[in-house]
Amino acid sequence: MSTDPFPIRRVDHIRHYVGNARLAAYYYQNVFGFSVTGYHGLETGLRHEVDYILEQSGVRLLFSAPLRPGHPMASKIAEHGDFVRDIAFEVDDVDWAFAEAVKRGAQPEKEPYWLADEDGRVRLAAIHTYGDTLHSFVNRDEFRGHFLPRFRRLNLAGDPIGLVEVDHCVGNVELGRMNYWVNWYEEVLGFRQLVSFDDKDISTEYTALMSKVMADGAGRVKFPINEPAEGRRKSQIDEYLEFFGGAGVQHVALRTDDIVHTVSRLRARGVEFLRVPAAYYDTLPDRVGPIDEDLSELAELGILVDRDDEGYLLQIFTKPVTDRPTLFYEIIHRKGATSFGKGNFKALFEAIEREQEVRGTL
Repeated sequence: MSTDPFPIRRVDHIRHYVGNARLAAYYYQNVFGFSVTGYHGLETGLRHEVDYILEQSGVRLLFSAPLRPGHPMASKIAEHGDFVRDIAFEVDDVDWAFAEAVKRGAQPEKEPYWLADEDGRVRLAAIHTYGDTLHSFVNRDEFRGHFLPRFRRLNLAGDPIGLVEVDHCVGNVELGRMNYWVNWYEEVLGFRQLVSFDDKDISTEYTALMSKVMADGAGRVKFPINEPAEGRRKSQIDEYLEFFGGAGVQHVALRTDDIVHTVSRLRARGVEFLRVPAAYYDTLPDRVGPIDEDLSELAELGILVDRDDEGYLLQIFTKPVTDRPTLFYEIIHRKGATSFGKGNFKALFEAIEREQEVRGTL
């Protein structure tokens, strides 16, 4: 019998609301190598918005855009820019998950409902979390079609870069709200705290932040939650909150099993990454010990390395992928390590500060 207090199968998909879903789909297809596998819009009977579903191995991204003035998400896009609206969970029982979450204190967004077509039906519901972010619950056990009912299948193949699954999603919340949302995930979704970092762990000469990592009972879903800490200048979290207009998803970490291949392909396609000084690699062997990868290749690409008791990990962070300094991506390759790269925090955050200085927001 499962002891998981709130069973979640996996992150089902991540839904972005954007100004132009067609262009977003094109970007993620041609840069990140996703295949565009489904469409729902005017031609399929959806009158108020358009949806494109993109897939690569176990990662699904849904891009949605309003089609008419007055759409409720139009004002949210104006407020936040293109943003992550929904981190959706596949669950065994949508009705139980929704009722239990609401009973434990979640604010409901949409009560359980069916979507159906000739291929069967899908059960869905949604609750609110921090900011304008949602968690949807999805179950397709009675559906044999693609993604969701009424989606038209597309076969716009991308050139995949080796992305395997969503490793974790990071939320930024306002000063003093981190512990509130940590408690929310514990009480509402039965998550547990894996690790915490304070301003002594995550700080530079100028800025600091605090973070706690939450995980579901099975350890499949991991959500670090950040808040700003007092510093001499404006931290990256303060910058995010200012330009986003409140709490929201800061970055999505996508796992690969060959980070050199993945990052090489992304660089060739124009993705810009944060860079650390060359001196970082001079001390890397002493800090992390032997690794399988070629150190000079990692240095050329700017890939960071850290070790914990279980093994080591390799990671790198893109610059923001929108006009605002808000949403970005992490590419992560785990070679046994289950942690989040604590040994890289200082170098990483100094790299972010250099970008803030260029933007005039430090």
